[in-house]
Amino acid sequence: MNLFGTMETSGGAMQAERMRAEVVAANMANAETTRTATGGAYRRQHVVFAADRPQTGFLNSLAGASGFPAAGSLAAAALPTLTLPGSAAVAPGVHIAQVVQDSAAPLKRYDPGHPDAGPDGYVSYPDINPLTEMVDLMGATRAYGLNSAAVQAEKGMIVSALDIAKS
Repeated sequence: MNLFGTMETSGGAMQAERMRAEVVAANMANAETTRTATGGAYRRQHVVFAADRPQTGFLNSLAGASGFPAAGSLAAAALPTLTLPGSAAVAPGVHIAQVVQDSAAPLKRYDPGHPDAGPDGYVSYPDINPLTEMVDLMGATRAYGLNSAAVQAEKGMIVSALDIAKS
């Protein structure tokens, strides 16, 4: 991994967690939305994360040709990352694969006076539990904070390394 690889990994995770928090906020804001532009009640949304795959190519070919195990194998995990001058190993990280709608059926409440009530007097409301949303928001906030702390720690290590190099 290059000098800034951890920052890139944490930065990608911070972006993903920010999006997760935004989706939770949208879910909370639309908890009582009975009519959307597409028709029907709002549907709860979920963020799906996926792991970034390290790039394979020249470095793995070189490692295999020189007798070193390829990156990503169990044997390679015990070895330092092979990095050539002018090249950088891509740090594994996370990204948002997609944002999907919940497949749960809407909740039905009897309210015959509501403008969105059906002929039977029931209104469809989103199946959004504020407690679940708050737990998701707390998880996103903590993960964001931990990645921020990792970036700050690496910045401190870089500054210390530069101070050592000066002396």
